[in-house]
Amino acid sequence: MTRDFTRRLGGSEFFRRNRSENLPRSASPQNSESPSRRVKIVALLLLGVLGCRKPPAPARTDGGAAARVVSLSPSTTETLFVIGAGERVVGRSRYCDWPPEVSKLPVIGGYVDPSYEAILALRPDLVTGARGPAGAAMSERLDARGIATFLPQTESFAQIDTMILGLGERTGRAKEAKATVDALAGHVAAVEKAVAARPRVRVLLVFGLQPISVAGPSSFAEEMIRRAGGTNVVTEGGGYPTLGVERVITLDPDVIVNAAIAEAHGHERISKDTPGWSHVRAVAEGHVVPVTDESVLRPGPRIGDGLATLARAIHPDVVVP
Repeated sequence: MTRDFTRRLGGSEFFRRNRSENLPRSASPQNSESPSRRVKIVALLLLGVLGCRKPPAPARTDGGAAARVVSLSPSTTETLFVIGAGERVVGRSRYCDWPPEVSKLPVIGGYVDPSYEAILALRPDLVTGARGPAGAAMSERLDARGIATFLPQTESFAQIDTMILGLGERTGRAKEAKATVDALAGHVAAVEKAVAARPRVRVLLVFGLQPISVAGPSSFAEEMIRRAGGTNVVTEGGGYPTLGVERVITLDPDVIVNAAIAEAHGHERISKDTPGWSHVRAVAEGHVVPVTDESVLRPGPRIGDGLATLARAIHPDVVVP
């Protein structure tokens, strides 16, 4: 019984009036209600119960595969299109922008603020996305409506593979998902081989500048740095900590990879002319590499391309496939 139904039965003015308040104090419900009155009350209660039942899930195809999918994050949206399930995507987050055809899809909000009402309006039978702050609450609400959810973690290459395979299973594209994972493994191995003989470079990977947000330990981004032939200079503070310029000076990276793509002119704002940054050795020596390829930041099927871009930024003299 839902909370809304409980309020209707025990807390609403309608229920109290029809339950006892309109009866004489000396009368009991059994001997004072007429048969027609009891029939009306039963009918109203049945309407309440039926109104609180879960709506039927939309029809599925391919023997149970999801037919209408809403994606809450770029990584899952990109995966769905790469594995050939793009025609099933009926809604996206405001940050989903690849491949170009996703721009035609309705927007249901962002990664941390998806609109529950907008999602329901699209009648999905599967809602997917990288696991985020709203994940648990969103899953509960959607499950209550008979809508399946798949909100996997993607904080490692292994978890990215699991996400791709999971979406393949849920959309009837298991074979295509496996082929995607295999191709991705081959690309990653080729990049690692290209940088294997190079000395490790101490790297600071910057995602944002106000505040300074960087790649921290035990994150997908740190695994990217390691596989690209670098060593992350940030060893504490969580997966995506924020730092002050003074801390950056102390960390003394050899190379700064500036991936502050989301900020206006972010790729230009770490320079010798920027207050504070001019005292960082990597900046003074001209070892700041701007990156404008969003695949570096997205833990999805294009991560091989992102890894290659990062490897070139760290080792510009190495030919990376």
